[in-house]
Amino acid sequence: MALLHSFEKSGNILFKYRGQIPIILFLLAIPVIYLTHYDRLNETVVSVLTILSVLLSLTGFLIRSYAIGTTPKGTSGRNTQEQVAESLNQTGIYSIVRHPLYLGNYLMWIGIAVFTFNGYFVIIMSLAYWLYYERIMFAEERFLERKFGEAYIKWSQKIPAFIPRFKNYKKSIIPFSFKSVLRREYSGVFALTIGFAFVDQLRVFFQHGHVDPWRISLFIAVAAAFLAIILRTLKHQTKLLDEEGRW
Repeated sequence: MALLHSFEKSGNILFKYRGQIPIILFLLAIPVIYLTHYDRLNETVVSVLTILSVLLSLTGFLIRSYAIGTTPKGTSGRNTQEQVAESLNQTGIYSIVRHPLYLGNYLMWIGIAVFTFNGYFVIIMSLAYWLYYERIMFAEERFLERKFGEAYIKWSQKIPAFIPRFKNYKKSIIPFSFKSVLRREYSGVFALTIGFAFVDQLRVFFQHGHVDPWRISLFIAVAAAFLAIILRTLKHQTKLLDEEGRW
């Protein structure tokens, strides 16, 4: 098999299982937290890293939310199990970066990596993320190139894959929909808050030999779980979050 086809095939396989990344992150965090010497960190460093980790994850969530909230049905921005696209996104956030959802994912999960307070883990996670998603982006772009031909090639030559170029911004062809975010992003928010709570509780356990049920991270995760249950119920049992022409 030619290397080109091998990359595309492996990218499509990884595309289907990209939802399992949080599980891998949780497992890798266990030995990292165990081996990190937190007694060497002063309160100022801990506070700065905590704020930085939250800001990174929040930025990632906002990027994903804007992409999802301005993505019409049938475009290339919200497929889940396989490559699907009836039209090509070229406005809004897709006018400054080709893969905004993957950029958002990276920032959300690198925020958790920073929350471990281990610089080596941040570097390893960044490299692993790039190797994993590079194949996915390659497969997705091969699909879009075959689907849209010259139109995609011209667009991709102007728009960077991962680092936004803000001077290219063009207003989205459809208005932002908060309903779309509520309908699509509740599971991601829940997984993110669970990630922070997991790291926080694991750190407390390795330091003190027990978990602490009164940590604020756990309260936030529980609140996110209730919100996810409510939104999932509304999504599947009612039409309150339905919108015509949206994913």
